[in-house]
Amino acid sequence: MAENRVVIGVDSSTQSTKALAVDIDTGAVLGQGRAPHTVSPGAGRESDPEQWWEAFGKAVAGTGWADRAAAVSIGGQQHGLVTLDASGAPVRPALLWNDVRSAPQAAELRAAIGAEEIARRTGSVPTAAFTAAKWAWLRANEPAAADRVTAVRLPHDFLTERLTGEAVTDRGDASGTGWWGPDGYDRDILARIGLDPALLPEVLAPGARAGLVGAGTPLRPGTPVATGTGDNMAAALGLGLRPGQPVLSLGTSGTVYAVGRATPADPSGTVAGFADALGGWLPLACTLNCTLAVDRLSALLGRGREEVEDGGTVVVLPYLDGERTPDLPGASGLIHGLRHDTTPGQLLQAAYDGAAHALLTALDVVLREGGVDPAGDEPLLLIGGGARGQAWQRTVLRLSGRAVQVPEAQELVALGAAAQAAALLTGEPADEVARRWRTAEGPVLAPVARDEAALERIGDTLRRAGALQGAPAEDQ
Repeated sequence: MAENRVVIGVDSSTQSTKALAVDIDTGAVLGQGRAPHTVSPGAGRESDPEQWWEAFGKAVAGTGWADRAAAVSIGGQQHGLVTLDASGAPVRPALLWNDVRSAPQAAELRAAIGAEEIARRTGSVPTAAFTAAKWAWLRANEPAAADRVTAVRLPHDFLTERLTGEAVTDRGDASGTGWWGPDGYDRDILARIGLDPALLPEVLAPGARAGLVGAGTPLRPGTPVATGTGDNMAAALGLGLRPGQPVLSLGTSGTVYAVGRATPADPSGTVAGFADALGGWLPLACTLNCTLAVDRLSALLGRGREEVEDGGTVVVLPYLDGERTPDLPGASGLIHGLRHDTTPGQLLQAAYDGAAHALLTALDVVLREGGVDPAGDEPLLLIGGGARGQAWQRTVLRLSGRAVQVPEAQELVALGAAAQAAALLTGEPADEVARRWRTAEGPVLAPVARDEAALERIGDTLRRAGALQGAPAEDQ
């Protein structure tokens, strides 16, 4: 009997590294590995890249297929600023996507170039999440550290380079930096933030090979390594996403995105005009506060996360870590309309509603920016850690008015990376590999009437609270 042809896909996320060993022909997951990360407490959100490399080795070895894998690829958390010295060691801990200290630098960059112009050139209006703002923050606040930097990488770039020795990236992850656009690296933006383009990796073409595995890892030396990509782009590949299919991801952050038919350029900043991992575009909106914020409210109330109750008019804006959509990096959480007869279950449901409202409001803009009619009847693909929660499913159904499909496949970022690795060997586009693996299949929940009253109540509260929520980011 012939041995399975197997590839390994890796998801290096904010909290952990996950690795899947996947059969190239069937898409069956034959082995899994996982290792945790830590994020520093305090005002910033930072992680030591060395722990990502250690976790990568443990997770890959944990699949049980490291010494037999035919190819490997890495998907990683977007935007993180990894700074390396001349020896290839981190100069300091990486600044993560959800570190909002760089909000003033993002505002300065928007003011210097103009929102419409920067959106035209890079596809996005940078916020505190974008790598360009983080580099500007580093130069302003830790100039001695910035002067020691000889290479700037994104998290997945760092791991791919450690694995292969090659300084490369892909267009999907590069599009989240704020200094890359349809025409490549934007030298004017790089000059404005004081970053030498020689410090950046080469952006490879979709489907290219990044290099070969070197010595000192659980993988066989000489194993081909695909380009890898950012986590959202990898998840889109993992679903085999077709243009116009909307996705809502419920994780530490919440995201909505779709493969677009047009190059996005939203001057309002609601939509990030990312590239996908192939040759197209992935307009996306992201919120900082999603499952963790709702779980925090659940803990404060002393209730299980499914112990919600209908009724009541209380509104919760769960901006516990500032917010990205809407762009309120100095915001805190807000409860409005609390009454004597408000129950803990109603308050918890209002937290779900507040988190979902931000994402669903942004979804229409995402679809329009991608050249897709928001009134289309495509089911909303619900993914991420919260997707199987009954309270999340009911909330998204009630506030979206759409049918909702919940794919059975788990770990879609790692699956997308595995599809990239398989594509190196089969010659197929990576999204076609995932469609052959039937990763998006799952139950479809029938639509229900949209709760217009709740949407109006939340929208009205948000408009009234705008001035209160806009505290200066410097106070974070």
